[in-house]
Amino acid sequence: MTMPLAHTLPLRPGLDLELREAGKGSSPVLVLHGGPGPSSIATLIDHLAPHHRVVAPTHPGWDGTARPDDLDSVRALAASYLDLLGHLGLSDVTVIGTSFGGWVATQTVLDDRGGRISQLVLMDAIGPVVPGQQITVPTGPPAPAPRGGPSAQATAAMRAYAGPGMADAGLLPRLATVACPVLVLWGADDTVVTPDFGRAYAAGFRHARFELIPGAGHLPTREKPETVFALLDSFLAHRVPATGH
Repeated sequence: MTMPLAHTLPLRPGLDLELREAGKGSSPVLVLHGGPGPSSIATLIDHLAPHHRVVAPTHPGWDGTARPDDLDSVRALAASYLDLLGHLGLSDVTVIGTSFGGWVATQTVLDDRGGRISQLVLMDAIGPVVPGQQITVPTGPPAPAPRGGPSAQATAAMRAYAGPGMADAGLLPRLATVACPVLVLWGADDTVVTPDFGRAYAAGFRHARFELIPGAGHLPTREKPETVFALLDSFLAHRVPATGH
């Protein structure tokens, strides 16, 4: 197995983006991590790398990275990732986002005026306000174990991007403008955002498939990786190239 290449990309003045890149396939995948940080998507990168070019940025503010003052919203972070795709010359991209990264992934697709993104995959994602559903954010001190939640620094960064409500009231109505295929994967035992939240999220898109992962919670790639990867591989195998806007 080839280890992902970790490097720093000066994306623009004031923003040095930490990236992990792996694989050399012709179908690029942008992977956006959630609150627990880059380590939480390591197995996903390893799985995708043999057949895809994988690009996995560290959200500025996680793992000791600096968050510029102007990166103060999910939309601003999404704009940086669209700039990243342009900088790398990538098109026909599948964007995969887990938890908070799913919100960023959704916003990136919504703002993709260049038609670089051809598919979207969400895993137990947050973002929209869903009537009757609440996001239950884990509290307490961060656990040092690999299965622990976000660090104090990551939590502060996430609050800076997501705001106190950890949701965008205007997001759900905009999902119908997304034209690309969407796969929504959800842990059946997720207590952070319930399966009903996920079903409502998926229903907002025009072309989405919702898949429940039995025996998994908020991080199904850790808890039921074989099930997740089988569904993901099937979706990626039937990808439709982007045609632009």
